[in-house]
Amino acid sequence: VNILDRFLATTPVAADCFQLLGVTALLIACKQVEVHAPSVKELLALCCDAFTRQQLRNLECIVLHRLDFDLAAPTVSFFLEHFSQVRLEARGADAGEAADARSLAAGVAELSLADYAFTKYAPSLLAASSLGLADRLLRHRSPLDLRVSGYTEELLRDCMDQLQLLVSLNGRSLSLLLPSEVAQKCPWL
Repeated sequence: VNILDRFLATTPVAADCFQLLGVTALLIACKQVEVHAPSVKELLALCCDAFTRQQLRNLECIVLHRLDFDLAAPTVSFFLEHFSQVRLEARGADAGEAADARSLAAGVAELSLADYAFTKYAPSLLAASSLGLADRLLRHRSPLDLRVSGYTEELLRDCMDQLQLLVSLNGRSLSLLLPSEVAQKCPWL
């Protein structure tokens, strides 16, 4: 999503090329993160073979050059991990609560990727707000001190309220994203 978004910010793309751009961004991201990236053949099959290997390769080069090969952008996942680690290092931290909050927050953050309304929030704000909401929903005794995020209480509350609405509208989907032991702790889903 980040690769696609940053490329579109720099380059106009014809409507008939969006699908090719999507699989190209997916290929680049998978090469960076996955141990076994999908093959070019598999990605082209997602497009019903509407494009050729050469078109995919050419667009991959264009995307990489437009982004100056700068692919490592901090994501919500990165900040979830960071804030969870900060939480564990705090005095009196409860590792079980931290793990449950991390799992629920990851599910909430994943839901937010599919909702355009959340593009206005920085990944670090989404991560902190997701963890804060997870602590609230799970009624944790030792929640993450959200001041570590550096965001104002008002901004955090606004983002958490929007995430709460997202969760209330997508509870069934969220329950499918969670490990079963965490989902069982969420009777409101």
